[in-house]
Amino acid sequence: MTGRLVLGGAPLGQPGDVGPRLRSALATADVLAVEDTRRLHRLAADLEVTVTGRVVTFHESVERARLPGLLDALTSGATVLLLTDAGMPSVSDPGYTLVRAAIDAGVPVTSVPGPSAVTTALAVSGLPVDRFCFEGFLPRKGGERRSRLTGLADERRTMVFFESPHRLGDALADAVEALGPDRPAAVCRELTKTHEEVRRGTLAELAAWAVDGVRGEITLVVGGAPAGPVALSPAELAAEVAAEEAAGATRKDAIRAVVVRTGLPRRTVYDAVVAAKSP
Repeated sequence: MTGRLVLGGAPLGQPGDVGPRLRSALATADVLAVEDTRRLHRLAADLEVTVTGRVVTFHESVERARLPGLLDALTSGATVLLLTDAGMPSVSDPGYTLVRAAIDAGVPVTSVPGPSAVTTALAVSGLPVDRFCFEGFLPRKGGERRSRLTGLADERRTMVFFESPHRLGDALADAVEALGPDRPAAVCRELTKTHEEVRRGTLAELAAWAVDGVRGEITLVVGGAPAGPVALSPAELAAEVAAEEAAGATRKDAIRAVVVRTGLPRRTVYDAVVAAKSP
């Protein structure tokens, strides 16, 4: 008899985002492997769910040590619910090793899908989302971080990163150097929580904003590299900006949209708008 491994999507901040399937999984799982037992019990209390299964910790420092016991439970017929602090397990969180081990052991792996900071940040960033890539956490060390960002300079897809609040300022400064000051980006802070904030701007603007420090859980979204400068006259550039404004964008956002679309420097587009307004 074989059990099953269930990956549960935990709320990013609001317990109300949890659906009935996760409530049921919390109440009925034989074993709950969780990143933080305190968060589990707080979530269960918020949802008015009684946890009856055995609870074990499953975080980075004990992940491999817990594998044999969890695999024994799975192969003996238990349902194991894997739950991280927020979002989907294994997405820059503990889980991959257990998923891989369960698959190799022939144990069914399924999920109760839920919130993800990756797709949530993409959706609210205002940047193109038809194609994107997730880069996880940038390296902690400055040299390695700059090398990683330099390697992404020609990436055409929108990029999503997780970053710690106390490294955000340095990461944005390095991104300015590697990707250029005018690259559009969005810092998504405390998504879905009481103090949620989405700060949009160029990398240079965001780096200046973050220099004094930022608090909370951070997801950084950065626009992809432009295809290459488009040959448009100043009058045509001004018309492009005017069309964006007519569609409801602010002047600043309209200029940013044309910069992203054309690959031209922001100053070039701005000067074209100013010239068009001059008598």
